[in-house]
This record gives sequence, C-alpha cells and structure tokens, in this order.
Amino acid sequence: MPLILYQRDDCKLCDQALAVLAAARVPDFDSVWIDGDDALEARYGTRIPVLRDVASGRELDWPFDAAAAADFVGG
Repeated sequence: MPLILYQRDDCKLCDQALAVLAAARVPDFDSVWIDGDDALEARYGTRIPVLRDVASGRELDWPFDAAAAADFVGG
C-alpha cells in the first residue's frame, strides 16, 4: 500500500503525526512537503498533516491517534 504523508516544514503537528505513525507501526510512506506548491497548498493547507492511501485515494486528516492510523492502514 503506497502511502504519502503531506506535511509542512517546521510543523509541530507534523512532528506529532510522525510519532503517532511510528507508534502505530505504519509501514513505509513517502513524505511530501506542500510548501511552495500552490495546488497542494490549496488542497491540504488547512488539513496538514494528511496521510493518503495512493491506491484508494482515501485520506486521514489530523488529528489522528495510533489506533486510527492502524485502522486506516489496515482497512
């Protein structure tokens, strides 16, 4: 399952999300920084961080906990 975590530079919530994903043992994912990308800023600017399942298009918006992240990856 290819996953992407959309985030910003110097984002405390993004740092928290990374810790939650590690606690949930979420498999490898790519990080994409939205800073400076107008299309990504428009789509994700107020929702960051967002975990996206590339194959299904499903997205998990912050805030999420380890249980929600594990459920998202498992489902």
